[in-house]
Amino acid sequence: MSDTVIYAGGQLGEYNFGADHPFGPSRHDAFFDEFRRRGLEARCDVEAPVLADREAIARFHTRDYIDRVERASVDGQGLLDAGDTPAFPGVMEASARVVGTVLKAVDDIVAGNCDRAFVPIAGLHHARRDSAAGFCVFNDCGVAIETLRRVHGIRRVAYADIDAHHGDGVFYAFEDDPDLIFVDLHEDGRYLYPGTGSVTETGRGEAKGTKLNIPMPPKADDMVFYKAWEVAESFIDRAQPDFILFQCGADSLAGDPITDLRYSGDAHRHAASRLRRLAQRHCDGRLLALGGGGYNLQNLAVAWCAVVEAFIEAA
Repeated sequence: MSDTVIYAGGQLGEYNFGADHPFGPSRHDAFFDEFRRRGLEARCDVEAPVLADREAIARFHTRDYIDRVERASVDGQGLLDAGDTPAFPGVMEASARVVGTVLKAVDDIVAGNCDRAFVPIAGLHHARRDSAAGFCVFNDCGVAIETLRRVHGIRRVAYADIDAHHGDGVFYAFEDDPDLIFVDLHEDGRYLYPGTGSVTETGRGEAKGTKLNIPMPPKADDMVFYKAWEVAESFIDRAQPDFILFQCGADSLAGDPITDLRYSGDAHRHAASRLRRLAQRHCDGRLLALGGGGYNLQNLAVAWCAVVEAFIEAA
């Protein structure tokens, strides 16, 4: 394998909620078409999606909730949360493939097969241990963190999130975990779902001070992002993690239909490049990026390709 691996393929794009939903069926292909157009396929390896089994998913999620998703997957009827995340036929398999693909990337990075990886349809950071939320059925970020600990013996993990929405499913699952370094730049929760991520939320108990939430004002642009990112980067640098997860949601770019931030793809390129340097300094290069949100197809193609380019270009 090359230093950077992209995990993509049509089956991964089967995780979607239909053409009339913001998280629609064209997101994977919008990214991959732009990825090919820029000639990036010749500069890194591309690996196929992988299906996770129940035992892997249960490292983060309760078995009762996994059972509920399996039942809903048969006829695809009903909701998996209070209103944002509908079931669809095959939702169990599609969701398990997101998790399995992320875990394959984790395994390959830890094994030294590559240094960096990117999974476009992933970063489903709202799902709780016992429920779906915000278009997220299984929280692949949470499963990845638990897998790094239980399977690979890597405890000190940094999770950096620049999606417009606060990564509440990750934050609250590890709020009292001092070894999960959490950094999240998101649109202020007073204006956007899920309404969480205040600056005062810094962790509980022994974990107090290991979490950094940076609410961004509506209409924040690249210059506002760069200033906030300096604080985030210093926070991660001081923590000296052994592995970095990067949720690079593209719904923070100007023109997204459901958010109010105004970054360009340069913000994502900058964050990816700086995280790459931190990974080289502290983690033997181990860095995994997950696509996250993004509901303007051109935006997500631009942002995610910027992340890939930052991963493969000379440091």
